[in-house]
Amino acid sequence: MNERIRVEKSILSENDKLASAARRQFLDRSVVVLNLVSSPGAGKTSLLEKTLQALRTEIRIGLIAGDVQTENDAERLLKAGGESVWPLVTGGACHLDARMVNTVLDGVDLGKLDLLFIENVGNLVCPSSFDLGELMKVVLISTAEGDDKPLKYPAMFRRSGLMVVNKTDLLGMSDFSMQRVIDNARSINPDLEVIATSCRTGAGLEVWFAWLKRLLSPVEL
Repeated sequence: MNERIRVEKSILSENDKLASAARRQFLDRSVVVLNLVSSPGAGKTSLLEKTLQALRTEIRIGLIAGDVQTENDAERLLKAGGESVWPLVTGGACHLDARMVNTVLDGVDLGKLDLLFIENVGNLVCPSSFDLGELMKVVLISTAEGDDKPLKYPAMFRRSGLMVVNKTDLLGMSDFSMQRVIDNARSINPDLEVIATSCRTGAGLEVWFAWLKRLLSPVEL
């Protein structure tokens, strides 16, 4: 057991060194980096598609699209108008790590970006432990999931700065309670910001776009 703990610490220590180096690059180039995390099917790619369609003429957006086996998400983002999209296929790994991200960054001109999204693999467990050099983790949950998700996966919600509750057009189709999910999340992270959206109807998307613009406001666009 002790040996396992030492190995885990070694892995995370090496990851943190690489993440710190990436963070210095981002800060030097004034690029805001968000690590987008969720369980599968919550709507990360849909939210990014809507973001590209609305903001690509105002903000220079880059996207690293993580996936276990395919480049489907990257292809969707390109079709949505993404001009700087890099697929990152893990080949079976359940999360992105700083080494994978740094491999992609070797071919990225950060000077041409204002905002970089890292779309993580759909998983609320492993990605919570791995720093990618981001400014902030943004966690998505959908109303098609349980409103107890924050209690079941507390590390992810504790380490995130914003929770997006997506698929609000499905409210009322199940026992999911918006108030309960917010209360559960803030019982873990009292400072967690919350935005409710529906990529299908467009509800709440303007709030999300405004939040992104505020985050970028110290940066000269």
